[in-house]
Amino acid sequence: MKYIDEFRNPKIAHKLVDEITRKVSREWTMMEICGGQTHTLVRYGFEEMLPKQINLVHGPGCPVCVTPLEVVDKAIEIASMPDVIFVSYGDMLRVPGSQKDLFHVKADGGDVRVVYTPMEAVKLAKANPEKKVVFFGIGFETTAPPHAMAVLAAKREGLKNFYLLASHVLVPPAIRTLLDAPNNCVQAFIAPGHVCTVVGFDQYESLAKKYKVPIVVAGFEPLDLLEAIHMLVMQLEEGRCEVQNQYARSVTRYGNLPAQRAVEEVFEVCDRKWRGIGEIPLSGMRIREEFAAFDAERVFGLEDRTVEESKECIAAQVLMGLKKPLDCPAFGTRCKPEMPLGAPMVSPEGACSAYYQYKRHLAPSALPVDTHVGTD
Repeated sequence: MKYIDEFRNPKIAHKLVDEITRKVSREWTMMEICGGQTHTLVRYGFEEMLPKQINLVHGPGCPVCVTPLEVVDKAIEIASMPDVIFVSYGDMLRVPGSQKDLFHVKADGGDVRVVYTPMEAVKLAKANPEKKVVFFGIGFETTAPPHAMAVLAAKREGLKNFYLLASHVLVPPAIRTLLDAPNNCVQAFIAPGHVCTVVGFDQYESLAKKYKVPIVVAGFEPLDLLEAIHMLVMQLEEGRCEVQNQYARSVTRYGNLPAQRAVEEVFEVCDRKWRGIGEIPLSGMRIREEFAAFDAERVFGLEDRTVEESKECIAAQVLMGLKKPLDCPAFGTRCKPEMPLGAPMVSPEGACSAYYQYKRHLAPSALPVDTHVGTD
């Protein structure tokens, strides 16, 4: 299959591993930002394949995982209202709020529906003028354009019953926060290819220069990631700190300008809390004042709240690359996909979910293989 098989070629993979092994001379810790990249790394056994000097840690690049608990609670509160159709991507339904999740709201009679695109929610609002249709819009720079276009479409259609509960975050401020942390151990980054298809990679260059850290924009197939690791190793060993674009088949320096213009029209940059990490300055996007009529937080008058996270869940340390899922005492026992303590076990892009699917037999509390509920 074009654009897939050629990026899963075992001979080329072994050749790249051999080249990395020959080049590496000391221990290096590198982080992939995106949860989709995490799943590829874990699924294809990169940790076992690569030399021991390469320490791969997993970053905060899962949109479901970093959506604040307070926002999930707000979603649950809106979805529980009688005249509301609450619309979401499917993976948000099982994310635990402080008391329950959206599946429980649906089970209790709430009108909670799953869609694949935000435009489906706009069509739903048009077809149900007597209802308030609220779309739960989360994610990184990647999902912001379709969410912005949904708001623009609703305005164009003159809809008075479509609302967006927005919780968008930006990758570069998160990288900056990780690098500023006193316990940071990350020496190089694999940047998320899909985010860069929208925003390009020029904004990463100031990070590489300021923090003297190599960054390689990469895709999501095994050879994409092996090539990115090889490029990072070459930079680290040669003392270079540059931004390189491994994902050139999809990413350009300045990204998708029409998509950026749509985002700029609807959203503005703001401070944003990340689940498990806390507030990161200028790391989020909120709906502009001129589109306030579509802003669910303003229209429904939801108050800001502070909710305490589970003390047992170590998701924050996993998202910051300080620990790995198998370090968690609750992994595979008190925390499983069907009863998660934290979002990384729920989300298809979560690091804990990846380890549960492909590496849980390595956990100290490993379960029998016949109880497996993953998709591999």
